[in-house]
Amino acid sequence: MKAYIQLTLSQLRLFARNRQVLFWTLFFPIFFMVMLGSFLGKGNPVSVTGAIIDQDQTAASQRLVQALKANPVLKLSEAAELDPAVTTLKQGDYQMVLLIPKGYSERVDQKQQGAPAQLKVYYDETNAAASQVGLQLIAPIVDGIDKQLSGYTPKVTIQPEGVQALKLGYIDFLVPGIVAMMIMSNNLNGVAAQIASWRERGVLRRMQSTTLSSSTFIAAQITARLLLNGAQAVIVLLVGSLFFGTHVNGSWALLLGFIVLGTLAFMSIGFIIAGLAKTPESAGPIAGFISFPMMFLGGVFFPIKNMPEFLQPIVKLLPISHLSTGLRQIMNVGAGITEVWSQAALLGGWLLVAFVIATFTFKWE
Repeated sequence: MKAYIQLTLSQLRLFARNRQVLFWTLFFPIFFMVMLGSFLGKGNPVSVTGAIIDQDQTAASQRLVQALKANPVLKLSEAAELDPAVTTLKQGDYQMVLLIPKGYSERVDQKQQGAPAQLKVYYDETNAAASQVGLQLIAPIVDGIDKQLSGYTPKVTIQPEGVQALKLGYIDFLVPGIVAMMIMSNNLNGVAAQIASWRERGVLRRMQSTTLSSSTFIAAQITARLLLNGAQAVIVLLVGSLFFGTHVNGSWALLLGFIVLGTLAFMSIGFIIAGLAKTPESAGPIAGFISFPMMFLGGVFFPIKNMPEFLQPIVKLLPISHLSTGLRQIMNVGAGITEVWSQAALLGGWLLVAFVIATFTFKWE
């Protein structure tokens, strides 16, 4: 027990003394999270910017202008001249320009059936998404005014009823992904590089020649990295809460359980790489070859459902996808063990298989 405690403390001291390790395993992910969260954390709400030119300047035209400006998605400002507004549209600063022609009120107030008043809408063809949203929003507003003026009595109406839903932004998606990325990087890359370096320098050989058992050595490694990952996860969650208002809606015990399971799974993979790598110089590229694709394919920064369909069955087998999904479900939705048992089972499967392989590939010398 004394040897186990001393090895654990010495490993923690190594982490604390190595400033590069602290930077890349803690400060860089936090910096990454703050930067992405600052730009994308509140999401990207849809809005359509543009201008309204009211050449009619009557009470009827002003009713239309106010109805258009009342829509929260349409960010339309009034402009005096058409040509400058169209120029701004061509420069990409507007998505659309709407022209209410002179004589609009005469057309809408006429008693006899005649040609309808035409509103001309100029839109940006290069920004099809925003333009289509704008056109689809303008159409029902104009249609409503048209029915009101013609005395139309609707036969079918909609009765809206609001339901309070869970409001999540990109930062709520990002924070659990950053925690998962840190666990993967610390244990897969960190274990592989450290063990390979110790083997080359003869540290492992000298340990083997003592009374120290391999189980004590591995247990100390696991304990030190669990403490490190737990502390890092808490720091990341605190930064997310203080800067962006994120919360842990589920069980802290279940969240820490996933952190432990992810740490053990990626440590086992790290031991496999350390056993296969002949030198520390080769351990880093091998670990990077495995971890780098997982970082972008495992749902850390982007939802897995947004990836190509042919990739999704493969992506859903990756350990980091189950770790990030489990953490996300617990933190954001407040999921319990019955909702995330499948992620826990697959992570446990990765842990078991990787541990068995690591027992065959690990070498002291």
